Amino acid sequence: MSDPARRLEASGSGPAQARWTRRGVLRAGVLGLLAGPLSARLARADQGARRPGDPGDPGARAPALIVVWLAGGPSQLETFDPHPGGPIGGPTRAVPTAVPGVSFAAGYERLAERLDRMALVRSLVTTEGEHQRGTYLMRTGWPVTPTVDHPAFTAVVARALRTPALEVPAHVALLAEDPPRGGLLGAGWDAFVVGDPARPLEGLRVPGGLERLDRRLADLARLEARFARGRAAGAAATRHAALAAEARAMIGSAQAAAFDTSDEPEATRAAYGDAAFGRACLAARRLVEVGVPAVEVTLGGWDTHVDNFGLHARLAPVLDQGLAALLDDLAARDLLRSTVVLCLGEFGRTPRVNAADGRDHWTRGFPALLAGRGVRAGAVVGATDPRGEATPRDPVAPQDLFATLHHLLGVDGREELVTPAGRPIRLNEGTPVAALLA
Repeated sequence: MSDPARRLEASGSGPAQARWTRRGVLRAGVLGLLAGPLSARLARADQGARRPGDPGDPGARAPALIVVWLAGGPSQLETFDPHPGGPIGGPTRAVPTAVPGVSFAAGYERLAERLDRMALVRSLVTTEGEHQRGTYLMRTGWPVTPTVDHPAFTAVVARALRTPALEVPAHVALLAEDPPRGGLLGAGWDAFVVGDPARPLEGLRVPGGLERLDRRLADLARLEARFARGRAAGAAATRHAALAAEARAMIGSAQAAAFDTSDEPEATRAAYGDAAFGRACLAARRLVEVGVPAVEVTLGGWDTHVDNFGLHARLAPVLDQGLAALLDDLAARDLLRSTVVLCLGEFGRTPRVNAADGRDHWTRGFPALLAGRGVRAGAVVGATDPRGEATPRDPVAPQDLFATLHHLLGVDGREELVTPAGRPIRLNEGTPVAALLA
């Protein structure tokens, strides 16, 4: 495996990505491939071995991705890589998992029981220890650069896997304060941002009814046609008509009901928990079920420079219940075979506890959980030093993680995009992690 730090340093750095939003659309009422040699397991998969849900399987569902984004940088030592009783462990206790010899922090008993259905990476390594830059890197697989606005991986997946039958946005972010962007793919691939599913989605109720809306859209079409008259093709193009058509399709679509979790059985809603995060995980399942290929669910609050142990203790049951229920629900509905679930944040936390009983930013060994389509269940990749001093064993770079996701989802990671300066760049230059692949 290539050296993660060397690859990141060679990629450069620069200002943060531009911010865009599609929230206003509805408020207005209109709306890898393989890279390098790998193990025999990956070679066999590449030679055509099919799993249920693979592209080309006539009875398969289209692939989908759900990212559980832990904004703020959760501590590996208080989540999925505890070292209790040692110099860096603090007061955190450990609980055994379904994989012998592997422990999670106390508070994650549900997820611990399900680790034999997931894969765990404990050795993510980056060079970006600032929140915005770390978020950009762990969403795109690339460090910030001054000349390229890389698309978020969820945007790449939405663009690659969107089907013509989909009448709601293909890229959805639930509870996001800083949603993933389309970057070079264009603002049309920015995430459609949704808040707590307990509140109705804005813009789906149209004053005056659909007939009035259709008359107004017809008026808009006449204005667009008048504007285009006499102008060169392309010069008169605007996004008005396209946005209006997308929003109109969504308003009239039964698929839009996926955003509303209130009609779920009480037992299902209880399984996810009475928190916005749990409801968002339930909405993510509903969205994947109607064909949305890329969904991100955010659970924030992990920036624990102060009171690290108390804050993690409060967040643990929320994440543990919501994510475990999502995995169970996807499996029960036979959606986990076609869906990849990824859980991670922008970096981890220092082994040293600071004077405010907190932990600071740490980039040299932090975790990610994966489950679902093509993921090797029970795999554990990498190990961190119990003293917090050595480089983790089997380090994994973000580009390698994303190359793995490209492969799992059947998305071409070698596709070239062209920057505004005319320079071609690939979506990804990493190597899939063979140990994560079934």
